[in-house]
Amino acid sequence: MQAVKPVEILTVDLSSREITRDKIEDVELIKKYIGGRGIATYSLLSSMDPEVDPYSPESPIVFAPGVLTGTIVPCSGRTTVLFKSPATGRLFKTNVGGHFGAQLKFAGYDILVVKGRAEKPVYLYIEDDRVEIRDASHLWGKDVRETNRLVRKENDDPEVQLACIGPAGENKVVYASIQVSIYNAAGRGGGGAVMGDKNLKAVAAKGTKGIRAAHPEKFMETVAGLWNKMNEVSGVKPLSDYGTSIGIESTNAIGAFPVKNYQQGNIDNVKYLTGTYLVEGGFLKRKISCYSCPVACHRFVTVDEGKYRGVYTGGPEYETLSALGGGCLSTDTAGVIKANELCNILGLDTISTGNCIQWLMECKQRGVVSDGDAGGLDLTWGNSETIIDLVGKIAHRQGIGDLLAKGLKAASEELGRDSYKWAIQARGLEQSRVETRSAFGYALAFAVNSRGPDHLNTECLAEFGGSPEARALIKRITGSEEYAYPHTTEKRADIVRWHEDIYGASDALGICAFPTTAQFWMDEWDLAGLFRNFTGIEVSHEDMMRAGRRMIVMERCFNAMLGHTREDDVLPYRLMNEIQHDAMHDNAINSAELLDKMKDEYYALHCWDIEKGLPTKETLCELGMGDLIEKITGYIELK
Repeated sequence: MQAVKPVEILTVDLSSREITRDKIEDVELIKKYIGGRGIATYSLLSSMDPEVDPYSPESPIVFAPGVLTGTIVPCSGRTTVLFKSPATGRLFKTNVGGHFGAQLKFAGYDILVVKGRAEKPVYLYIEDDRVEIRDASHLWGKDVRETNRLVRKENDDPEVQLACIGPAGENKVVYASIQVSIYNAAGRGGGGAVMGDKNLKAVAAKGTKGIRAAHPEKFMETVAGLWNKMNEVSGVKPLSDYGTSIGIESTNAIGAFPVKNYQQGNIDNVKYLTGTYLVEGGFLKRKISCYSCPVACHRFVTVDEGKYRGVYTGGPEYETLSALGGGCLSTDTAGVIKANELCNILGLDTISTGNCIQWLMECKQRGVVSDGDAGGLDLTWGNSETIIDLVGKIAHRQGIGDLLAKGLKAASEELGRDSYKWAIQARGLEQSRVETRSAFGYALAFAVNSRGPDHLNTECLAEFGGSPEARALIKRITGSEEYAYPHTTEKRADIVRWHEDIYGASDALGICAFPTTAQFWMDEWDLAGLFRNFTGIEVSHEDMMRAGRRMIVMERCFNAMLGHTREDDVLPYRLMNEIQHDAMHDNAINSAELLDKMKDEYYALHCWDIEKGLPTKETLCELGMGDLIEKITGYIELK
């Protein structure tokens, strides 16, 4: 039997300029945590001081491509990035596609850990065994496109793949993104600010070592089976044709499209914010794929006429069209594309950026700020020019942009005057663009999410029952299709936990969440087969789901060591205290009573301490995580 390939870890200390290589060869450990997000999280929880400042040189940032990243498995181009977030003060995982992760794997590395702080701007260059810390003074201040161009030019190689930051990261905007393959964003939580604090402009990777499966023939058979499944499901072609914004019109029709900073559930002329209109309006020039992805849901668009003529960028995705469009009460397609272009090349998370601009516009609406406070910008709802100007001001921390660059939690605390009530954030993270008052599974998922209120730990799309595959999945999870209905609290805990588990397993393998949690053509049996035939390690579908659950538990424990309990499992004030009157159901609100009921069921399903919302020692031991108890109980008391 072929020996199991160890997990190869490359560590770069920017302070000492020391470069080290380590291996994890423990088969049981690999089986328990899979790789990628799983092993990287375990390593941080085991060794990192949870109380370290996000901007301390000792606070690492970790790039962890999935086990299957770089293979021919469809949709397997994902990379997890882990760090302590300057926005939330908690452990944060974000995930990104593109082609960077595959090149890091081709160079021979499963995990890259960067710590320390360089004395001056640098970038890492990784090419197989060659790892260099190079001067990046000439790159500092450059945008993402120019940084990619210059690094590729000086290495005389257009195929080098970068994970880099723009001016927003250099200026430590707390929601600065890390941009991969130019237009793919590890956007949430401020990883770009962590890189900026380390004076790390970019990581450039290229590899030639290749990747081999332990059982090539069986692996190829499993991959072929997935291609057949993909071609049979209903959701793949619409996503490929029209991108992630395919559902905006239907969401708007049921009053669940977040508009005007969540004051409304729909908007007139919504068609101008749809993927269909990007095609019919002539904006879409081509579709873009992440590594090994046949779906190609990403867009590449241009503006060919009007005042924004000449704009070109990746996207915009659903979240961007909502955050910088409908959320700001704008249906100006070209204006949204321009704002999206600036976020991409300046290195900003479009979700947080849009939410901050909406909040400021509502502050004007409510008389808390004036146009004069914003340097004369017209803060009227829907003003595209103001939205675009504010994106630049945030990235460069100019004028009112400096306040917004701190994130909604800090900005609303600083401004005061009840502005926290319309700051759509919880725990320091601006909420992603789901109207949780019309989707109670999402409401629970967002409340307990270790990141904060967003969808990229637990994508519960199936609860809407929008396809035969979604309804079949809900029946498998709950026992009945009747629970494929989002306006009930019943069985939400079961639905959320299943999605958390498979999302964790997908992340660790490097597989996009769409096949498992949005289109439903990969399941836990498929994931187990892929892992088993690629690594040679015997696992069952139950092993894969338990591995995903361990990731949720580890993230929970890390944040618990910083004081997180069930009292912190909340949603933004507006969503918990104001009814959404455009919704298609009565009492559309994420009240404390509604959340408490679902939280009790969720904690009980996990066998956690319901009073505190924390794992117990017994739960940790049952999951085979007893070795972490001593570290955790050094900070908090567990039952």
